[in-house]
Amino acid sequence: MTAGNVTLARARWIVLAIAIGISALALVLVLGAWRNDHTIRSDMGTATAEVLSAGSLRSAVSFVTPDGVTHNPELGVLYPTGLTAGQRIAVEYARSDPDLVRVTGRDARIALVPAGSVIVATWVIAGGLLVYLRRFSRTETEPLPFI
Repeated sequence: MTAGNVTLARARWIVLAIAIGISALALVLVLGAWRNDHTIRSDMGTATAEVLSAGSLRSAVSFVTPDGVTHNPELGVLYPTGLTAGQRIAVEYARSDPDLVRVTGRDARIALVPAGSVIVATWVIAGGLLVYLRRFSRTETEPLPFI
């Protein structure tokens, strides 16, 4: 095996490792969302919250629990898409951890499409790179006919 083929073989392994790593992270994201939902469902409290700031990845909310304590979760609300600052929304939270809060009616299923899209896009790109590297490695050992 030539030095070039060894380098190409390493490149293929690196592409595979990166694709597997990205896919694993996407799966961990979905599993984490499911775990959070399970925690909320198992000890659920409900409240009306005010959206303090809104973004597609993080929205800050403030709500009062029945014991009169105001909560402003440091990490914001789960599944924040489509919220606007000043909006009043229904939220569900874990009574054992009021900082774990989600918008009512939303759950981990929302994470499936983005995570699935990341996995599919990752493997499409990785597949293309692997095909390219395979063709490139063939040209070093045997010439391809030019058509």
